[in-house]
Amino acid sequence: MAIEDCVVRVIDAERVATVAEAMPGETDIAGLADVFGLLADAGRLRVLVALLEGEMCVCDLAAVARASESAVSHHLRLLRAHRVVQVRRSGRMAYYRLADAHVRMLLDVALTHIGHAPAAAHPEHASG
Repeated sequence: MAIEDCVVRVIDAERVATVAEAMPGETDIAGLADVFGLLADAGRLRVLVALLEGEMCVCDLAAVARASESAVSHHLRLLRAHRVVQVRRSGRMAYYRLADAHVRMLLDVALTHIGHAPAAAHPEHASG
């Protein structure tokens, strides 16, 4: 028997009802999955982490993210469509920034989490 298996299968009806009532609706869950899906791409994450330092143009983001301007532009289109980044135009230049404090907080929390998680907790990233 695996350690995570229930020894005695008993449903705590009150607890299940409380959690089910607090559960976001299907539309909200789908939106959350979309945001986490966006964050699942290393290239997009490099762009977002760069934007933690403030507003940047595509050329600068491409240099920091070690990606082509075309790839960064594609990432930015997706991120804008999902309201994760915003754009400010100044003449012919476009400057991108994180959409709001919630995006910054999500990235900050994720970065803090990986800094505290021991390497053994992530065997899929083991070298060798």
